[in-house]
Amino acid sequence: MRVTISRKAHFNAAHRLYRKDWSFEKNDAIFGKCNNPNFHGHNYDLTVSVTGAIDPETGFVMDVKFLADIIKEEIEDQFDHKNLNVDVAEFKDLNPTAENIAVVIWNKIRKRIETSFDIEVILYETARNFVTYRGE
Repeated sequence: MRVTISRKAHFNAAHRLYRKDWSFEKNDAIFGKCNNPNFHGHNYDLTVSVTGAIDPETGFVMDVKFLADIIKEEIEDQFDHKNLNVDVAEFKDLNPTAENIAVVIWNKIRKRIETSFDIEVILYETARNFVTYRGE
């Protein structure tokens, strides 16, 4: 029997969508307002879900406090109130689209959780725009 537990989190961050190898005009045509050279920000909402077997001794899939600590250390502490393009190493050469941010988050969490568990990341960039990544 496999069960899914989830933890919600939140962080605020700025970013700019652009490619260094494209002209400003091409970046502007593809990314529009998100290509603002002065950056722009989002109030990101994050849900991390872990699926696994229930431990017969504890009754937990995983201690939610353990998951909360991972999210705080790996995501909130590193992304909150940061400029993703400038302050977060993973985005030095990776365009910080919601899709890429979700994959980076998944990879950071994956390294801290045993591979016997499945992980899903849902990242809300706005209330209506979100990305789901399951490591596939």
